[in-house]
Amino acid sequence: MTGVANSIVGFSTIFFCLAIGADGITANIVGYAVALTCSFLLNRHYVFGVRGTISHTEVGRFIAVFFTAFGVNMAVLLLTQSMLGEGSPVAQVLAVGAYTLVFYPLTRLFVFRRKSVA
Repeated sequence: MTGVANSIVGFSTIFFCLAIGADGITANIVGYAVALTCSFLLNRHYVFGVRGTISHTEVGRFIAVFFTAFGVNMAVLLLTQSMLGEGSPVAQVLAVGAYTLVFYPLTRLFVFRRKSVA
């Protein structure tokens, strides 16, 4: 559910920016910036149940995980497009799947890891 909500926020932001006259690249950058912020907040609170003050370390780690997962996404996309064609929906699905397979565990282990009880 958080992924769906985040996608709606991101696409809505992109379409709003386009509607008020922003070019496609600007709209995309703004949309992703808003969606990344939304993703952080939704994942932190609803997916991983973290409460309390947000730390700079947490934000930095989240951004690092995002770029890592996005890099994997792009690598898989380029590889699968080279085999299936540039417009292949299968390539897109595989790329998004790879993103998710990297993003979730790294977010769980590196960003919002639970403190062990001593």
